Amino acid sequence: MGAKDITEKNLEELNDVFADIINVLLFKGERLVQEDELETDTTKTMFKADGKIHEQERDVSKFWKNGEIRISILGIENQTKQDSDMPLRVISYDGASYKQQLLDVKQKKRYPVTTIVLYFGTDERWTASKSLYDCFEVPEKLKPFVNNYKINVFNIAWLSEETIDLFKSDFKLIAQYFRAKRMNKKYTGSKEKLQHANETLKMFSALTGDDSFEKIYNDKNFDKGGVTMCDVVERIRDEGR
Repeated sequence: MGAKDITEKNLEELNDVFADIINVLLFKGERLVQEDELETDTTKTMFKADGKIHEQERDVSKFWKNGEIRISILGIENQTKQDSDMPLRVISYDGASYKQQLLDVKQKKRYPVTTIVLYFGTDERWTASKSLYDCFEVPEKLKPFVNNYKINVFNIAWLSEETIDLFKSDFKLIAQYFRAKRMNKKYTGSKEKLQHANETLKMFSALTGDDSFEKIYNDKNFDKGGVTMCDVVERIRDEGR
């Protein structure tokens, strides 16, 4: 697992951020998922290939629960580059989650699995595969018998201002940055206070490849809170980074 993956997960694994992303992108801002209803899915799934057992792990995965009853597994996959094999990856994750339910003798009630892909590219919208049919050529006569598994891709840099304003967590600042970058606008930051300064600035560095965000956090003690992205951007510019 690379450093980029770790820092991306670090912010999104926080229940308030995870719930916020799901509520805005899937439910158009309706607060259906509450952070206290989420439980981290620590299960790593296995698959056999070439006679060997391999381990696979989602970027972020959580159980959505109502008391002790599991409603669903919600997964998030992050992409900074387009991947034509993404439908194959997602179906393998989802399939492994369903397989795990079959193997769990204690879990009698089955529940659905939902995975979303967050794409942070700014040059163009996601044009890579969005379904199994996009991944390979299916003969016409075979199509009625091949399920066309589709994936849910969200182009973060193309979200509207109205949608971005629905975010309540620090992910809003991430979305604002990538929208500004895509539109070639000067990014000046936001006056909203960071709720998770360490995790948010590390994610900025991971997604942009610019370690200035993380370095400014390490150089300036933000642990006391009250810092805004305006403060961060101003300090980065003052130091000539």
